[in-house]
Amino acid sequence: MELSILVLNFTYVLIGAFFTLAFMALGYMLFDRMTPFNTSVELQKGNISVGIVVGAIFIGVGVAIGLVIGMGLN
Repeated sequence: MELSILVLNFTYVLIGAFFTLAFMALGYMLFDRMTPFNTSVELQKGNISVGIVVGAIFIGVGVAIGLVIGMGLN
């Protein structure tokens, strides 16, 4: 019984990690479409403000999806 719960939780974590990465990529693409500049080019040029915003997007989406995953495990 204990092993099946462990396997189920591990499966939830793997699925959650996949969805987290997918939503982070989606958030990045949406941000790139909403702004009048190319985000990748600005990051390559070393634009710190764009880097901070992209990092904030990743942190925000990661926290939100992490909370959803955590609540799903309870």
